[in-house]
Amino acid sequence: VQLQASGGGLVQTGGSLRLSCAGSGSIFRFNVLGWYRQPPGKQRELVAAITTGGTTSYADSVKGRFTISRNNDKNTVYLQMNSLVPDDTAVYYCNAVLGASTPRWDWGPGTQVTVSS
Repeated sequence: VQLQASGGGLVQTGGSLRLSCAGSGSIFRFNVLGWYRQPPGKQRELVAAITTGGTTSYADSVKGRFTISRNNDKNTVYLQMNSLVPDDTAVYYCNAVLGASTPRWDWGPGTQVTVSS
């Protein structure tokens, strides 16, 4: 499965961005999907996930500010990010999620999100 994330950019504190990630192949729709991020100098972490049935979960750091959604017909997963803060600065990736947070597929290139103070 090839993953292509997009929608990142530079935004001021308090701003919003909407990320999209398209996956190749019909298998995309049969998996739990998640958004991960890797801040500069830190490890990659799972910040949001959505099941095939639409149940969502979030890391505490983004709860109430980020919303994950999916469109199975388009093999696409989205991340609406509101009230952004500088700590949200990272490269954002999507992937299928196995278990608690294990990524299933090879990583795509990701999309850079930079939040200025």
